[in-house]
Amino acid sequence: MKFFSQDWLGYSDQKNLADELATCDLIFSIDADEALSDQLKKSIKTLKDNDIAENEVFAMNRLNNYCGQWVKGCGLYPETKIRIWQRGFAEWEGIIHEWLKYKETPKKTLLRGDLLHYSWDTPEAFRKQQFHFAELGAQSYYERGKKTGILPWIFSPSINFIRTYIIKGGFLYGKTGFSICRVMMQANRHKYNLLREKIKEKQ
Repeated sequence: MKFFSQDWLGYSDQKNLADELATCDLIFSIDADEALSDQLKKSIKTLKDNDIAENEVFAMNRLNNYCGQWVKGCGLYPETKIRIWQRGFAEWEGIIHEWLKYKETPKKTLLRGDLLHYSWDTPEAFRKQQFHFAELGAQSYYERGKKTGILPWIFSPSINFIRTYIIKGGFLYGKTGFSICRVMMQANRHKYNLLREKIKEKQ
């Protein structure tokens, strides 16, 4: 096993560098705050016995832990992530919520079991992350030339809350669900506020 140290390059560049350093045929991309459920471990082990085509990629459902509680509501689950693919077949893109760009159309397979995400120890940590992502999201929208009208600016946060709290089952988690959905709504508002400010500064 080898360990490498690298100053932070950004989400996509950091992961692409790690992929380039890999020497095995398959890439398994996992973050420091993630772990494998027993069922997911078994699913991954079975891949060793199969012939895997170059365009095959493997996804898994990510289960988030909020302050010691596993949350399947609030739009936080299943949060399906593609994390296994043939080395050289894909690369990361995007400054936030990075995604994979493939050499050709992939054949996707969902593995059984969950990727356990130990993400937020405190409500403050969750809020800080959501607002940080909102700031990165506003910058990404701005760089891509995306604009926001008055209606999305007004209604998007409320729609976000309705979707996560009611449609996605946040209400099933009591005060915890309400707190999660409210913070996500506030972060959504923050993103659009920042985007509007950046557009006004350019005019």
